[in-house]
Amino acid sequence: MEIIGGGRLEVRVTGADVGKRVSVRYVTDSGTRGEKYTDAVGVLTSWDSGVLLITRKSGETVRIDEVSLVAGKVVPPAPARRKGPAATFAELARATARAWQPSESEALGEWTLRAADGLTRRANSVLPLGDPGMPVPDALDRVREWYAARGLPPFVQVATGAEGTQELLGAALDRYGWKREVSAEVRIAALAPIGDADADVSAVRLTRTLEEPWLRCYRPGDSRPVVRTVLGAGPSVWFASVAGTGGVPAAIGRCVVDGRWAGFMAIEVAPDRRRQGLASAVMTALARQALDEGASAAWLQVEEENHGAQALYDGMGFAVHHHYHHYRWTES
Repeated sequence: MEIIGGGRLEVRVTGADVGKRVSVRYVTDSGTRGEKYTDAVGVLTSWDSGVLLITRKSGETVRIDEVSLVAGKVVPPAPARRKGPAATFAELARATARAWQPSESEALGEWTLRAADGLTRRANSVLPLGDPGMPVPDALDRVREWYAARGLPPFVQVATGAEGTQELLGAALDRYGWKREVSAEVRIAALAPIGDADADVSAVRLTRTLEEPWLRCYRPGDSRPVVRTVLGAGPSVWFASVAGTGGVPAAIGRCVVDGRWAGFMAIEVAPDRRRQGLASAVMTALARQALDEGASAAWLQVEEENHGAQALYDGMGFAVHHHYHHYRWTES
């Protein structure tokens, strides 16, 4: 908080600071026993009609009445991680997009409209990495038309929590009636410790070919060609599996090597084989292959509610770099 002479707090944030990262303290309760205060740190996305909106790193929006402010100041962008690989949001956003490519895409200015017959939100959402080349409301009209023509719900993928992320766009989507549905973390780590892990990789089989048993584990009953199109695309794609029973692997994983980055996806373990170290073995085997190809950093995406996977990735040294959210247009 900003403290001036005599220890008095001061508000040094104004409406001109919309779009900047701020730290504020405000009154949340005032009663006979004294006032209660709460702090909020995030991007100031609006200051209108006496109300501030601040988007936290997680994507949560905090609504604060102007009259309740007791202190505030502009603060630097979220600090970079002190260990592990350095990475900008733009670099990671492009690497993750190359690892999970749609079957169809179209540019809208610096936005990319992506479709893949509904196979995952990542491949069926707008990736807005810059200016759409027209006012945002007009761009969103175009987005709705594009997805409607393909019989798909319109989604926009928006990131929060790092320098250069898209808090202002998320706030605009809120105003225009789009609803945030699913949030996930983008995590990064140094690759070498994952490859050096003491995991038994003897049962892990690596191949560049997307084989039918692997698919039966990942998308049972889904024989659409688009599944192979999306999973098989990327700079250097590897599939890992551990033999199971009934023609279905006990564990699988996918890794896309792209320059210094190795992206881990589709880490799945059969319910009756969990807690046996198979997920760690799959990731270690894939990491060793990626190291052989010259990669040095790792990334993955995990939904915020998947606490079991988060615990695994915590133990492997992955830390949150930023969050991303899928906003969906729903007719009112």
